[in-house]
Amino acid sequence: MTDVDGRDVAAWVGRTYEGLAGVLDAEPATWDAPTLCAGWQVRHLVAHVTMPARLSPEQFGAEMAAARGDFGVLSDTVAARDAALPAADLLGALRSPVLHAWQPPGGGATGALSHAVVHSLDVTVALGRPPVAPADAVTAVLDAVTAAEGAWFGVDLAGVRLESSDTGWAWGSGDAVRADGGSLVALLAGRTLPDGRALPRR
Repeated sequence: MTDVDGRDVAAWVGRTYEGLAGVLDAEPATWDAPTLCAGWQVRHLVAHVTMPARLSPEQFGAEMAAARGDFGVLSDTVAARDAALPAADLLGALRSPVLHAWQPPGGGATGALSHAVVHSLDVTVALGRPPVAPADAVTAVLDAVTAAEGAWFGVDLAGVRLESSDTGWAWGSGDAVRADGGSLVALLAGRTLPDGRALPRR
């Protein structure tokens, strides 16, 4: 799995999911905590991100057909249902080589990396924990999303300067938004931070 300027990102993806599993394994109470995804507890989010490790292509196709082709409906349905799976099953799926090697259709390695990093931050930022994604992976996602000028997640970056407080990374010009790199990724993904900050939507 290579992309993001030709770098091998498979290890970054694997380390991110393994790190998230480690946090949840060590702190069982976090399964019921809210995430940055509105309405989802940690268990819902993990049920969502681990779909590739649990559903065969045929099963996914059946789920999509039941959702009438609406991936948002599919995501909510699977998250609500599979959040009830035993924590051990969800942890096993997070640690699955199948998940670590998965790439979203049309998204390639960069899409797989952004999916892993953004959703891991949905948990860690909400919990007030440091990122589990490698620092270089967080920076790579910052670079990729800003290169698309926010279009991936529909945020409006006009007149905005982003400044990372922990790495020195910066992008853009205008009104400064300063936060740690993980929080900046969450903002770029259209999330609202625990302190209420959010970027405008297009």
